[in-house]
Amino acid sequence: MQHELTFYLIFVTTLSLCAIEASAQPARKVGIIGLDTSHSMAFTRLLNDPDVAADLAGYRVVAAYPHGSANIESSVSRIPGYTEEIKQLGVEVVDSITELLALVDVVLLETNDGRPHYEQALQVVEAGKPVFIDKPVAASLVDAIRIFEAAARHGVPLFTSSSLRYTENAQAIRSGAIGAVLGADAYSPATLEPTHPDLFWYGIHGVELLFTVMGPGCETVQRISRDSADVVVGTWSDGRIGTFRGTRAGTHGYGGTAFGETETREMGPYDGYRALVVKIVQFFESGAAPVPPEETLEIYAFMEAADESKRQGGRPVNVQAMLDRARRQAAASSN
Repeated sequence: MQHELTFYLIFVTTLSLCAIEASAQPARKVGIIGLDTSHSMAFTRLLNDPDVAADLAGYRVVAAYPHGSANIESSVSRIPGYTEEIKQLGVEVVDSITELLALVDVVLLETNDGRPHYEQALQVVEAGKPVFIDKPVAASLVDAIRIFEAAARHGVPLFTSSSLRYTENAQAIRSGAIGAVLGADAYSPATLEPTHPDLFWYGIHGVELLFTVMGPGCETVQRISRDSADVVVGTWSDGRIGTFRGTRAGTHGYGGTAFGETETREMGPYDGYRALVVKIVQFFESGAAPVPPEETLEIYAFMEAADESKRQGGRPVNVQAMLDRARRQAAASSN
């Protein structure tokens, strides 16, 4: 009996010491680039919560560089307020990306404006820091390609996604909950920003949701565009049809319907940012992006093809042709 008690006490003490050691491990330091979006604040509140859950533990935002869009008013106007808010969460605000990179282990590139993303991301990957880039990954397919190529060249993990990808129902559908997906209709707001291709600015949410359940393999895109809405029809290489409706009038929401072998199921409702932040933490831990670069680039080629179809009066546009053209332009820009 005495031996059993001694063994038990040693066992409990060992567990306690392990727990203390684990809790004493310093959190990995997270830096944020861009305080012109509410995402920066939402992600920081989740990671810096004193009562953070286990699936988000081990990462803490410690520094932020505010800029950010230079001339998109809806973004620029947010920077002063978010700068003050993030200071209240214990985050140091710095004057340059160079200064930020010296303080952190990993980076959330949150700048709402996709145009400076290439230059910002290049500094991050050249410093060897794993990076999550929020939507849109860039303001052109060419720059999206250049970003992924730079990350691959420097051997730096890179991940980008809309939070819509990680809605619970969409993930269940992608995992086979309704059998093979035979087709899908997705929708989201699609407000426009003149500095970006039409769907990059906000339509990306619904387009990412569409690709989440359909997977890659879209061959052609046709677009009907009106002031109040867009309807984009994609035809996949196996004959399946997927559509995206982007709304600019009336009520707005995020969701859609997936048509499967065994069931028709809604892709929504939208679950918020938390599921995405969990994926980001897992990505930082593993160094493996949960969405392959090829799928992300196809999503952006789909959206640029939609712009091209609009210019051509709704004619079908080949997605691979858009990718090939953009790769040639990316190669030319690097020469």
